Amino acid sequence: MKEKRLNGNQIKLIAIIAMTVDHLTWVLFPGTQAVWYVFLLHIIGRLTAPIMWFFIAEGCHYTHDMRRYIGRLFFFALISHFAYNFAFGIPFLPFLTGVFNQTSVMWSLAWAVVLVALCTRTRLPGWGKTLIILAVCLIAFPSDWSSIAVMCPLFLFFHRGDFRRQARDIVLWSFLYAAVYFLFLDRLYGVLQLFTFLTIPILARYNGERGSWKGMKWFFYLYYPLHLVVIGLLRIFLRGDVSLIF
Repeated sequence: MKEKRLNGNQIKLIAIIAMTVDHLTWVLFPGTQAVWYVFLLHIIGRLTAPIMWFFIAEGCHYTHDMRRYIGRLFFFALISHFAYNFAFGIPFLPFLTGVFNQTSVMWSLAWAVVLVALCTRTRLPGWGKTLIILAVCLIAFPSDWSSIAVMCPLFLFFHRGDFRRQARDIVLWSFLYAAVYFLFLDRLYGVLQLFTFLTIPILARYNGERGSWKGMKWFFYLYYPLHLVVIGLLRIFLRGDVSLIF
């Protein structure tokens, strides 16, 4: 463990930086572009989602109050819905522009914790858990990263303590997401999602410690919607398409 020199706070900081780079790039260079430096900036952004999934699983393990954890995530999912849609010009009312990317990834992450709680703390038969998993995946489907951001944290939680299996979870679920995009939506964007594997060497250095600064948890919760608001203001300044969100 001494050789693994990254604590939770440091890895979350990497996720914050990568996320900011990615979101800025979407605004400055709209759409999936094959320009090498734009694609490279988006590759950096692929570090964020698996780190989020990983620490949702860690949070499920360490939390002393699962209900409060779930409530906190749904509260920030609600706030982040408006911030995310404002940032990228998506109507606040879902499904006016389709079924994909109608709200932020926080919605899926909140439901991922619900799923962990239901699968570990209730005495449901196997078929009952299967139905719940399908229902939660359907509910989370319209968000950023869709149902993948529900299922991968669930698997990461159950495979906690076996990083090889966790790394395999990240690769397999990311590949599924990439394959759907590549085959049915946007081939270049599908290829881009494969670069989530770059997160694995970072998470492999996690030493299991939170870090000395206890405020990182709240900093991340607040930074996520606040930086999206700034992104939205930048989008309006550059293109003036404020009407898209109404």
